[in-house]
Amino acid sequence: MRTFLALLAAIALSLAAIAAPLTLTSPDGHLTATVGVDHGRPYYTLSRDGQTVISLSHLGFTLTAADLGNGMKITGSQRESHDDTWTTLWGEEEKIRNHYNQLRVTLQGGKPRATLIITFRLFDDGLGFRYEIPRQKALPDITVKEELTEFTLPADVPAWSIPTNRTIYYENLYTRDLLSRKDTVHTPLTIEAAPDLHLAIHQAALIDYADLNLTPRPAENGGVSMLAALTPWQDGTKVKAGSSLTSPWRTVIVARQAGELITSRLMLNLNEPCTWTDTDWIQPGRYIGIWWSIHKKKHTWEQGPNHGATTENMKRYIDFAARHGFSGVLAEGWNYGWGQGEQISFTRPYPDFDLQAVADYARQKGVFIVGHTETWGKSQLLEDQMEEAFALYERLGIRVVKTGYVGAMLNGQELQHSQFGARHYRRVIECAARHHIMIDNHEPMMPTGLQRTLPNLMTQEGVRGQEYNAWSTDGGNPPSHTATLPFTRGLAGPMDFTPAIFNYGDEVVPGTRPQSTLAKQLAEFVVLYSPLQMAADAIENYEGHPALSFIESCPTTWKRTIVPHGEVGRYVTIARQARDGSGSWFVGSLTDETPRLLTLPLDFLDPGKTYIATIYEDADDADFRLNPIALIVRQREVTATEVLTLRLAPSGGTAIRLSVKD
Repeated sequence: MRTFLALLAAIALSLAAIAAPLTLTSPDGHLTATVGVDHGRPYYTLSRDGQTVISLSHLGFTLTAADLGNGMKITGSQRESHDDTWTTLWGEEEKIRNHYNQLRVTLQGGKPRATLIITFRLFDDGLGFRYEIPRQKALPDITVKEELTEFTLPADVPAWSIPTNRTIYYENLYTRDLLSRKDTVHTPLTIEAAPDLHLAIHQAALIDYADLNLTPRPAENGGVSMLAALTPWQDGTKVKAGSSLTSPWRTVIVARQAGELITSRLMLNLNEPCTWTDTDWIQPGRYIGIWWSIHKKKHTWEQGPNHGATTENMKRYIDFAARHGFSGVLAEGWNYGWGQGEQISFTRPYPDFDLQAVADYARQKGVFIVGHTETWGKSQLLEDQMEEAFALYERLGIRVVKTGYVGAMLNGQELQHSQFGARHYRRVIECAARHHIMIDNHEPMMPTGLQRTLPNLMTQEGVRGQEYNAWSTDGGNPPSHTATLPFTRGLAGPMDFTPAIFNYGDEVVPGTRPQSTLAKQLAEFVVLYSPLQMAADAIENYEGHPALSFIESCPTTWKRTIVPHGEVGRYVTIARQARDGSGSWFVGSLTDETPRLLTLPLDFLDPGKTYIATIYEDADDADFRLNPIALIVRQREVTATEVLTLRLAPSGGTAIRLSVKD
């Protein structure tokens, strides 16, 4: 009898270990998530119309004082649904629908016994989930050794990524390979799971936490598991949370076509709304700057005979900006600290840069200054000076600051993408907000949608940008690069790539220049989104050029964005509607080294209206290797019923302005 009772107890324990999972369905019914416990290990799965998207993937933590990945059981759950539409201050869409079903699961167990809460939100376009470890006696001090999150793909499929190792500032080329062949990678990780199934794994709302990386491992079912690998502190721990913890959201966008990844707003929806009541000072715009000529070695950041940021030069740029409708002008290398052995100052200009006079001149011309605070990774220097510096900038009317951290470690101690870095970047953004200053963050954390909560975080670098076309010994960015970025780095948020180079001469390194046509440079102004978009070339290369008219008219914040077609790394076409009420649309289309003929239906235009299409396209003999600047500008009338044929030269493009005819 005792043997029989023991057998029943064992069976009961086994059944409890494989208890029926909880399920959650997207509002449109196509996506289904399951959440359960597998022999004490929390897990989830994700499917679309019965097809497995993410197979059984474990969840949890290893803490210094507890194991919250084993011996767990579900003790409660709550459900809710949400559906509203919110208005962005700026962005790729004016109105965003936030529609999801939510499952909040409470688990208990581990050693010592503790509580872990995981919240799942399922949208029509994907899944988000995050962890909470509430304040509790069992865990007075929470330190994360490992996050145990898995994203298990049922098959070994191709994906695009940049490696975490051997990559600085996220400035690397995205490459396509099978998941199993990849090293640890940064997110976003873009996956082609099937011809009609594209995925993007990333995160949302990284506030006080370490950056997410992913390491591939063979899965039991023959697939590949991508395991969370958080960027550590130097003592080896990953997150120092104190008495409670809330993680960023882990996100999986699910799309049939690659272009649908670009139009997903899942990440923004998982960030908290902005609570500021005064936001009129946050305004997108186009700007120019003393920048490209420095990278081309014609000028210098530091003071000397070829110093770029002088009072005279800055006034010349301000005059150009005022004539051509640019909002601002960037000055790099204006302050002490660029030379050998000098202490960095963010308030003291070089003698040949009269900060007050330049600020007054810009104000008179209706142009703002984009300031620059390069730290060389000495983040504490900026924190020590930023209140004083940002107060000075506010008084002078400097409305944007480009921050920089060229240095592998912050303060020579901690990795930029660790929790230490996340805390620093947020302090700077919040300090800037107190002084009504917008931030363009270079050498940043990878964006995670914080611009919804902190909308003065306008744009960030974190990308291999245009400067590589000035001095990189590999010849510059390859033709596929900007055809890849919208589907990879661009999914994380705005990127300060700095497009629109018109003059390909004066090579610093022989053979290194933009590996694209001029028409493609114009298309990048639309395709590579940034609310503060810099036309990167020196102003003498723009003056009198017919292509400048496209940049002069192109907005940097949009009412609506669509992606008519595109394949990762090969080509993409993006159409965006202006937010100014004019009804105008702007289109950018670009390709890799393969020439293409693409058809563009204009059914996104308002029916019954006639538009003037101004088309900037590759000339018949245009070629990025032999004749990159050959450009044709033409006009024609079009309506919503028509289809345009886009002829893209090798590494070429087309840029189109569609204005409602009076």
